[in-house]
Amino acid sequence: MEMDLQGKHILLGVTGSIAAYKSVLILRQLVQAGAQVTVVMTSSAQQFIAPLTFQVLSRRPVFTSLFDPSDEIRHLTLAEQVDLILIAPATANIIGKIANGIADDLLTTLVVASSSPIVIAPAMDGDMWNHPVLQRNLSVLNGLGIHVVSPEEGPLASGKEGMGRLATESRIVEAVLSRLKKRGDLKGETVLVTAGPTREPIDPVRYITNRSSGKMGYALARAAQGRGARVILISGPTHLPTPAKVERISVQSAEEMREAVLRCWPEVTVLIMAAAVADYRPRRRAGQKIKKENEALFLELEPTPDILSEVRSQQGHRTLIGFAAETEDVLNRARSKLEQKGLDLIVANDVTQEGAGFDLDTNIVTFIDAHGETTSLPKLSKAEVAERVLDRVKELKSRSGMGNRPVR
Repeated sequence: MEMDLQGKHILLGVTGSIAAYKSVLILRQLVQAGAQVTVVMTSSAQQFIAPLTFQVLSRRPVFTSLFDPSDEIRHLTLAEQVDLILIAPATANIIGKIANGIADDLLTTLVVASSSPIVIAPAMDGDMWNHPVLQRNLSVLNGLGIHVVSPEEGPLASGKEGMGRLATESRIVEAVLSRLKKRGDLKGETVLVTAGPTREPIDPVRYITNRSSGKMGYALARAAQGRGARVILISGPTHLPTPAKVERISVQSAEEMREAVLRCWPEVTVLIMAAAVADYRPRRRAGQKIKKENEALFLELEPTPDILSEVRSQQGHRTLIGFAAETEDVLNRARSKLEQKGLDLIVANDVTQEGAGFDLDTNIVTFIDAHGETTSLPKLSKAEVAERVLDRVKELKSRSGMGNRPVR
C-alpha cells in the first residue's frame, strides 16, 4: 500500500507498556508518510519513555494532562482536529477503560469525545492477552467499530514465549493507512452479511447446530459499515453485540435465514455469506421433548435450503461472496463450491489449523475467484481478513464494471 498520509492529522496515544519505545518508530513512519502527528501519553507511559523524545520527532507539543489552565478545552479541541486516533501500544488497562466507557485521563477522554476512526495495537504478556475479561473487552471494542491490530507471537518481557508482542510498525501503519484510505469507499453499496450458526430443532429442547461463533461475519459487517456501506446483518444465534449503525436481523434456522435474505434481496448490491448454515435438519420435529429410552434413537435428516443457489438465479449486478470452512482437501472443495454456487469469490479456510476456524479472533484464509486466481493470506485478525475481503469486493466491481444498484 502506498505510504501517503499528506494532510492527515493523527493522534498517537502511548500507554504504559515495555513496548512504548516502539511508538517512536511508529511515529517516525507516520511523519515520513507526511502525517501531522500529535502525541498523547498516559502517566504510566512516561515511566518508560520521556515526552521530549516524541516532541523532537513530531516537532509538536506532547500532551500528558487533561487539565491545563492556560489551554482551551483540550480534549474537545484535539478530538475535533484529528482524522484518526492510534493507540500503540495499548495495554489491558486502556482497553478495559475504553470498553467500559471510563474517561479519567486525557487519552480516554479524547476517545469518548472523538468521532474519528480509532485503531489500537495491543501489547501485553500472553496470560493477560488470553484472559477472558480482556477478550470480552476486545469484543466490545470490535462492536464499537474500533480496529484492533492483533499482537504477534514471540518472546515476551516476562521471558515467556507466546501471543502478546506488539505488531510490527509496518502492520500498524498499514492499518492506519487502510482506515483512512478506505473510509467511505463503499458508500452507495448495500452489503448483506450472514453470520453465525443456525439451529435446526429436534424437539422443543434439542437442536442440531455447529461451532460457529459469528465473529468473522460480524467483523465483515463492522468493516463494511466503516467503509460507508449500508449494512444488513442476518445473524444466527450468537452473544456478539450488534456493530454500531448496522441493521441486524436475528434468525434461528436455515429456513428463517433464507426468508430474511430473500426479503432483503431487492436492495442488496453485495452478498457475503459468512454464516455456517446447517446442511441438514430433522425431517420431523417432535412436539414434545423426546424421552430417553434404553434403545438407539434414529433421526431422519433432510437437506436445508441452498440459499446461495437460490439467490444466484436472481444475481443481476450483484457481487456474491461465499465461505468454505473445511477440514480436508480444502482448496479443491472450495473450488467446487465456487463453481456450483456461481460465486464471484470464495474464502476458504482449514478449520483444523491453529489460529483458524471457529470462536477465534484470528483466521488463515485463501481467496479463490471466478477466474481461478488464488491468493493465500497469513494468519491475521478477523478484522484484517474482513478488510481484505472488502478490498476484493472493490476489485471485482471495478473489473466487471458493476454499479451499486441491483437489478430489480
